[in-house]
Amino acid sequence: MVRRAEKKDIPAIMDLLIQVDMVHHNGRPDIFKGPTTKYDEKQLEEIIADDETPVFVYADENDRVLGHAFCIHMQQKENRVLTDVKTLYIDDICVDENARGRHVGKELYEHVSEYAKQSGFYNITLNVWACNPGAMKFYEAMGLKPQKIGMEKIL
Repeated sequence: MVRRAEKKDIPAIMDLLIQVDMVHHNGRPDIFKGPTTKYDEKQLEEIIADDETPVFVYADENDRVLGHAFCIHMQQKENRVLTDVKTLYIDDICVDENARGRHVGKELYEHVSEYAKQSGFYNITLNVWACNPGAMKFYEAMGLKPQKIGMEKIL
């Protein structure tokens, strides 16, 4: 059910990206425009084709995309402070709002985790916006713990 994204998946991924944006827009309309997507179709095509930015999709028995996970290979090299570890950064996980509660997110995360293990990554990291407590709860249920916390003061 989880596989690498293909060019044919781009329209469904675009729809999911709008859903992601709207969750953030509804939580922080002062920061996030809505409705929009962070990538256009051409950018998505390039991202999907790049092995350093793998995108995975959860497809049902009819090959309908119900969720995605955007990942980025990261590594600190020759940093004076940080160790040289390979990190798999999850840039985005989204489950179609009509497919929530069906363990699509769990399947996507477990697939990403297994991919990271098999590929020799030290850890998995991601960012969660405070305006999305449902995502925070989900990631904690998957075993993730806060690594660092971003803070702000609106002026």
